[in-house]
Amino acid sequence: MKSKSSSILRVAGVAFLTLGLAACNAVHGAGRDVSAIGHDVSRGASATQQGITNTTGASTH
Repeated sequence: MKSKSSSILRVAGVAFLTLGLAACNAVHGAGRDVSAIGHDVSRGASATQQGITNTTGASTH
């Protein structure tokens, strides 16, 4: 009986480890997506700022 319960514990441990790694990869991927959005917003703000400067000759700083 001890053998069967230790096998179940091993299988459960491997399952939890596998799920933990999958969750870690999902969070890492979401972090990259959020970072990419931040970079896009920053580039858009810089382009807008440059457009204002070019159109009006006024500094935006």
